[in-house]
Amino acid sequence: MEGWIFASSVGPADRDGYNLTVTRAPEENLRSAAAGALVAKLTQGFLLSRVDTNGAWVHVTRQGFVSRDDLDSLGDIAQTPGPRPVLSDTAPPARGRPAVPDSLPRPRPAAPDSTPTDPTRALPTRRTTVYRAPDGPALGALAPETPLRIISRSGEWSRVQFEGWVKSADLQPAPAGVLVGVSAAELRADPQRYVGQVLKWTVQYVAIETADDLRPDIPDGTTYVLARGPLPERGFVYIIIPEARKADIAKLTPLATIGVTVRVRVGRSRYIGNPVVDLVGLEAQP
Repeated sequence: MEGWIFASSVGPADRDGYNLTVTRAPEENLRSAAAGALVAKLTQGFLLSRVDTNGAWVHVTRQGFVSRDDLDSLGDIAQTPGPRPVLSDTAPPARGRPAVPDSLPRPRPAAPDSTPTDPTRALPTRRTTVYRAPDGPALGALAPETPLRIISRSGEWSRVQFEGWVKSADLQPAPAGVLVGVSAAELRADPQRYVGQVLKWTVQYVAIETADDLRPDIPDGTTYVLARGPLPERGFVYIIIPEARKADIAKLTPLATIGVTVRVRVGRSRYIGNPVVDLVGLEAQP
C-alpha cells in the first residue's frame, strides 16, 4: 500500500527493514495524497517506509500479503463504500493464516474485473430520510434512484448533495467568506480540511470555562465557552472568546441559543475530540 501521512504523526524506526513508525495514539489517517482522500487508518506503532517528504506530509509505503479471498474488485468497493480499515502490526492474521514476511516477492495484483466507479456518487436504494445532522431532526425524504454526491463521511453517516430547483425569491445569499451548514461531525471526520475556515453556527451556551492542561489544544488560562452543537447536533464545541467579547458572553444565561461566526482552530481536539474554534461574531437568538 502507498499513501501520505502527517510528518508530526510518525517517528524514526529501525525494525524489520522499516524506517518509520506511527507515533500518534490511537491511530492516524493514511491518505491518497497530501490532504487527499482517506485510504486507511494506521494504529500507533505501525511500521512504514519513507518515500518522500512534502512540507507537513510524508509519502510512505508498506508491503505485505493478503488472501485473494479477502479482495474485491475496485468497482465492487466503490459501489459499497464503508469505513476504512484500521491496520495494526499487533493484530493476528485473519482466520489463523500464517503471516508472510514482507521480504518475500510481492505478487502482481490482478486487473480488476470491472471498470471502477466514482465512490463519491451514489443512489438511494429505497425512500431515504434526509437529516440536518447525524441523529438530528429530519428535513425530508429522497425518492429511490435520486442521484447523490457524497461530500464527506462520519461513522455510519454520509453527508450528501443533490440537485433540484427552487424559487429564486425563496433564497438569500450566504455571507461572503463564511461556510454555512458545516457540522461538527464533519470537522471530527476530516479535521485538517476546515482549519482556518470561517463557519456560521447556531449553538446552545452552557458555561464559561478556563483552559487547563486537560485542554492541550487551548492555551492555559484562556477563556472559552462550552457550548452544545452546532444545533441540532448533541455534542460539544469549545469557543475561544476574545477579550473584547467577554462582557457580552457574561450576560448570557445558561442554555441560551446564540448564533456565532467562528474560525476553526482545531477540527478534533486531542483527548475528547471536540472542535476548538475562535469566536468572530456573536448574535443572540430570540
